[in-house]
Amino acid sequence: MMSDQNLKIPKLSICIATYNRGKFIAETIDSILIQLSPEVELVVVDGASPDNTQEVMEKYLLSYPEIRYFREKENSGVDRDFDKAVCYAKGEYCWLMTDDDLLHSDAISTVLSSLRSDDELVVVNSEVRSKDLSTLLQKQMLEPSSGRRYDYSEREIFFASTANYLSFIGCVIIRRTNWVSRDRASYYGTLFIHVGVIFQDPPVRSARIIDKPLIIIRYGNAMWTARSFEIWMFKWPELIWSFKDYSDEAKRKVCRREPWRKLKSLMKNRAMGSYTTNEYHKIWPSGTRKMESMPAYFICILPASIANIIMILILLFSTKNKPRALYDLLSSPHAGSLSHFLVKTFS
Repeated sequence: MMSDQNLKIPKLSICIATYNRGKFIAETIDSILIQLSPEVELVVVDGASPDNTQEVMEKYLLSYPEIRYFREKENSGVDRDFDKAVCYAKGEYCWLMTDDDLLHSDAISTVLSSLRSDDELVVVNSEVRSKDLSTLLQKQMLEPSSGRRYDYSEREIFFASTANYLSFIGCVIIRRTNWVSRDRASYYGTLFIHVGVIFQDPPVRSARIIDKPLIIIRYGNAMWTARSFEIWMFKWPELIWSFKDYSDEAKRKVCRREPWRKLKSLMKNRAMGSYTTNEYHKIWPSGTRKMESMPAYFICILPASIANIIMILILLFSTKNKPRALYDLLSSPHAGSLSHFLVKTFS
């Protein structure tokens, strides 16, 4: 028979780190609460939000003892707050859920029925919707793999095929003992602590994919949108290329080592307004050869509205017309009436 002590240990802790999401977190929590069972707890770490997050959470605490809410005295960043959430958690597994996305109605039951004793890491598939959830932008982030399992010998394949998707923390379910036994502090400030935990040397030894999309991503609502150039051109590649247990070939499949050298990447960031003369001067030191830096300079001074039109035309008439990429461009403050007309007419 199972002891009373074991009965008190949840199978799954849903761990949310939140900051200034009073406008969205209630909808997220509602999508979780209707699925809770005795095997599941909800842990929320609030990084000292100055908005109404505390008031929203206090209303839930009156009725739901399954929620454990920890409000920090000061904000210490998303990485530390997720680490705190896992450390506060009691579950055997921790689902690192985001604070503005939603779970499908059968998400928790699907996960509970899928967890196996040898799982160290489970990656959950997602669908992508517009910020207001009205438009489906991508049916599933990962292609079906028949519940593919990976062991240590397949770590290169797993890394190359999933690392980009794993930039989305909400897809991660990890055995708690694996998390707390590994280096986390080195990844504070990267914005991707979970990626560091998973792929550091030695990497997680076994992983599995749940093919069915269980999460609805509220796309375009990230807190770091204003820092997107710094994050995707520098922070993310620096993290990916820091992992010693993977070949350069596998890393290149995830991202370039210096993606800011690619003119198309600069043009896209200019179209979004995140690449300006400020970023140009940070990237290209005064001693850089002109032949290398001049095209990048002309892009940074190109009117962002023109860059937006150029990028939309490239996407519309390419073989890979990606709704998410078009949505990004149309969400930019630099998307004018011509940009909207082109997408409406030709997409």
